[in-house]
Amino acid sequence: MSDSGDDNTNGAPAPEKPVGAALISAQVKHLPDSPGVYRMYDAEGGLLYVGKARSLKKRVASYAKLGGHSNRIARMIASTTRMEFITTATETDALLLEANLIKRLKPRYNVLMRDDKSFPYILLTGDHDFPQVLKHRGARTRAGDYYGPFASAGAVTATLNALQKAFLLRSCSDSVFESRTRPCLLFQIKRCSAPCTGEIGAEGYATLLAEARDFLKGRSRKTQRELVTLMDQAAADLDFERAAIYRDRIRALTQIQQHQGINPQTVAEADVFAAWSEGGQTCVQVFFFRAGQNWGNRAYFPRHDKELSTEEVLDAFLAQFYEDRPPPRMVLLSHDVPGRALLAEALTIRAGRKVAVGLPRRGEKRELVDHALTNAREALGRRLAESSTQRKLLEGVAEVFDLEGPPGRIEVYDNSHISGTKPVGGMIVAGPEGFMKNQYRKFNIKGEDVEPGDDYAMMREVLTRRFTRLLKESGENKANENAWPDLILIDGGAGQLKVALDVLAELGIDNVTAVGVAKGPERDAGRERFFMAGKPDFMMEPRNPVLYYLQRLRDEAHRYAIGSHRARRSKAIGANPLDEIPGIGPGRKRALLQHFGSARAVSRAGLADLEAVSGISARVARTVYDHFHGNPDSTS
Repeated sequence: MSDSGDDNTNGAPAPEKPVGAALISAQVKHLPDSPGVYRMYDAEGGLLYVGKARSLKKRVASYAKLGGHSNRIARMIASTTRMEFITTATETDALLLEANLIKRLKPRYNVLMRDDKSFPYILLTGDHDFPQVLKHRGARTRAGDYYGPFASAGAVTATLNALQKAFLLRSCSDSVFESRTRPCLLFQIKRCSAPCTGEIGAEGYATLLAEARDFLKGRSRKTQRELVTLMDQAAADLDFERAAIYRDRIRALTQIQQHQGINPQTVAEADVFAAWSEGGQTCVQVFFFRAGQNWGNRAYFPRHDKELSTEEVLDAFLAQFYEDRPPPRMVLLSHDVPGRALLAEALTIRAGRKVAVGLPRRGEKRELVDHALTNAREALGRRLAESSTQRKLLEGVAEVFDLEGPPGRIEVYDNSHISGTKPVGGMIVAGPEGFMKNQYRKFNIKGEDVEPGDDYAMMREVLTRRFTRLLKESGENKANENAWPDLILIDGGAGQLKVALDVLAELGIDNVTAVGVAKGPERDAGRERFFMAGKPDFMMEPRNPVLYYLQRLRDEAHRYAIGSHRARRSKAIGANPLDEIPGIGPGRKRALLQHFGSARAVSRAGLADLEAVSGISARVARTVYDHFHGNPDSTS
């Protein structure tokens, strides 16, 4: 018997599948009284919500009740047409799985941590006799000691600069280190001890390294006292040049401590979280303290429903924050979140050591939280002021271009190339919250029928690829409305606009407004001319704030396209034919280049010459030879 209603043996349509509370009630009957994670989906298959539970049966049953829900939960329940469940061994496992799914799937009704970019660290490498100090982001696959996290790349760069001045550690790559024959400029300006050319021996460099490790572990005062003693001794010996070096290193250490601002006396390692809510938005300010030093702070603005309390937003944020980050020994909070004990248990299991999650009431810890709370309040105030200004600008854009309302998504397109070579198209995105940089896209122009320098053909390819993919991902009913632009701006005049309109017409897209923005005479900002379908071209008043805003959008698209083009060109310039040979890694590549001097010389070398290179076996030599000369029938 078929499941289809038309094939029902009684000739009557099959009963409609339950939705909302009725569906949830039916699911509860089959659920276990054990921990797990549940997911709720709508009719289009969109994920509505991911939740965790100590008891799946009791938690899901609460959704089946007819009353007592907030407007947000009631809407979510009414939209639910399907549920999925995963049981876990413990509630802690459920918390970790929930955080992973939320960050990966981004459900509509969950609190979402928008900025999940990894934090930078300082790395002292451990795979070289003279370790390198550098900024590191991402997986910790390289051997060495990692110090962090730092709140931003700028905080790392400032600390690295001061570290170079204070401890004279090398920052060059291993390949540069091996190829040096005389000290570089960093040695001349007293920011490196030049171990590459033997200006310092292994023992002396090891001493500098130990001092740097002491500093990064919070023992900067000890290092500073030792340097003062050495400076005084050098001065007593009338070695004023050496004394000046120690003086400069002491100044560098002092500079780091001044830039760090708050350096707590009783908190060696902690993350401090403070949340402030206002106007339906929340700012979560995070301060990082490691080794008794302030390593910066960052403000987050998670997406959440306006009905949620500050405690609920912070609770959901914390689990996502530590989903893929190592926790410190202490986490200090401004609010007592519902899942504080569970979070501490989960972080302790993940770290393999005790992690305390506290709500300080007095003392230095409370002062740190209050300081973070002040920063959260001020950051949210600035954001609300910027949002108000942004909203007015978008209302002005809607008025200028006759849109139905302020655009929620603006896409701006520009192309970049030099005489047609390595052409790249760039797309930047802006909306009510400013530039949406995680939505930017670059398009390497691939069309064989695109003539070098043909800007019209390049724009056609970019727009065709962009909107073809958007149609494919969203479906013909345009289910994913957030991905669709309300307005697209094309860098160019009537010709570029016609290309855009032709592409949209060919794809059957009729609800996107396209505007061409032509630069003024001699690229004079303020004299741009705007082109729209069915309207005469026009200019705006030179001091119109909307014009300034559109100029910013165009300039950002231009910057992004040029940057993408330069990156592609640099990659092509730096490409090496040896990179294309299977089995030739960095070591063998270095050996071949050192022996022959260039990739061209390698390509001309005979098989016997290749076999003579240290580290190149007969088999590898044959692979290299065949790559450049083909595989001859005769054997050598």
